[in-house]
Amino acid sequence: MATIFLALGLVLIVEGLVWLLAPSLFERLLEALRDLPETARRQIGALALVTGLILLWIAKALGA
Repeated sequence: MATIFLALGLVLIVEGLVWLLAPSLFERLLEALRDLPETARRQIGALALVTGLILLWIAKALGA
């Protein structure tokens, strides 16, 4: 359970930094994503999910 809170906290920190430091860049990124087909957005989401799971698995294996 602690790992879930740690992961969520890190996600919120990174997203907060993006909105704080480069809001216009992030808005342009969102506009570019809106122009992608739905299947491409789903593939990006699946890739992000798998990458996150692998990173969590590696962190747990290293003792985090």
